[in-house]
Amino acid sequence: MACCQSYSPDYFAINDILSSEERITCKVEVELPGLGFLDNSSTSTNLNVGTKVEFPLWLAEALKNLQNPVVSVDIPKIFKEGYREILEADAEVIVLNKWNPYFYELGMHVIKLGDRETEQITESLLQTFKSRFRLIMDWAHNPVSDPTQGNQLPRLERDIFLNGRRAKIRLLEWLKMGTNSILPSEITANLKKRKRADYELE
Repeated sequence: MACCQSYSPDYFAINDILSSEERITCKVEVELPGLGFLDNSSTSTNLNVGTKVEFPLWLAEALKNLQNPVVSVDIPKIFKEGYREILEADAEVIVLNKWNPYFYELGMHVIKLGDRETEQITESLLQTFKSRFRLIMDWAHNPVSDPTQGNQLPRLERDIFLNGRRAKIRLLEWLKMGTNSILPSEITANLKKRKRADYELE
């Protein structure tokens, strides 16, 4: 299913491309000559050690994972302890799409950054999804629910919601057709003929 490919990550998955564009705060660990213009508050031509700047996640991850890291990364606030506690209290009432349209995809990228809270973030993502899955399926299988409800969901949940709704529609269409068009298999028909023949011989 296409909505799962982004977790590989898949270089060509649009979800991965968009989620990795999220800008995150980085602290410069090595002086970077000629890059002072990246810090609007600085008058220096260089980007000095200790300066905080925002880089897109894909760039921050590359700079952090060098043999000699150029930056240290501050994880997005939506994955910090305060937000995790909100999700733990009642994840179903949160409009995750407002936090980030690619909440789960971004979380998977954040985990790879190797922050000290990686284990807690991983657990939070899993528990959030598990607690919200029943709600998503209820919305998808309820024929009187508002079809725009999917717009309140982040991309992964929206894909599941839409797939569930399409499956429900196809099932209802099939049920309306009735059972007249279902024919017995040839094996079953032959078995009945043999039983009838054995009965007549007796």
